Amino acid sequence: MSVPKKTNCCRILDSLNISYELLTYDWSEDALDAISVADKIHMPHEQVFKTLVLRGDYIPVFVIVVPGNAEVSLKKVAKSTGNTACSLLHISELYPLTGYIRGGCSPIGMKKHFPTFLEETAFLFEKISISPGQRGMQILIKPKDLQSASQATVSNLL
Repeated sequence: MSVPKKTNCCRILDSLNISYELLTYDWSEDALDAISVADKIHMPHEQVFKTLVLRGDYIPVFVIVVPGNAEVSLKKVAKSTGNTACSLLHISELYPLTGYIRGGCSPIGMKKHFPTFLEETAFLFEKISISPGQRGMQILIKPKDLQSASQATVSNLL
């Protein structure tokens, strides 16, 4: 397999001298969800985190990073982020706003920085897996380094 091309996320982490491990896997349009990714990289579902972009009534656009196996309660997310209501961003808005596509959205390196919230359970692990912004790739990173690089607020989102 050839060496994967570095993503914007990877370049940002490199510039911050944050260490990470890059993993690659075969992906398909039918299996872009975090559970499928976790199975492909042989990691526990709760250790592979997904990045979701939402709209809120107080914070217009924001990002949450939660375990791949988590069922997200929009009421709880709204309350935890200072909104009274929120909804997932429509898939057609994802690329124009963030520069990322479904199944390859990273909390680091979006076109513009949006307020980011990291689920506190990330800190139960030495390292977690997130997308570096490309399908077929994941990075292993320490939660504190992810928090720093994404300027995330640690929150109880679940």
